[in-house]
Amino acid sequence: MLADTTISQSAVRTSSTARTSAIVPALMAALLGLFMVWGIGFSPISAIHNAAHDVRHAAAFPCH
Repeated sequence: MLADTTISQSAVRTSSTARTSAIVPALMAALLGLFMVWGIGFSPISAIHNAAHDVRHAAAFPCH
């Protein structure tokens, strides 16, 4: 019975650790995406804005 409890606790820890380790990259990707949309897309520097605009068109992403 003790072996079953150890295996179950180990499986729960592994699942929890995997979920936690997946959250950090997902949050970083979301922050990068927000920066790209808001920080670059609405940049007052026209060269940066135009470059982002051209990339959206090249990727067939509708932007207007």
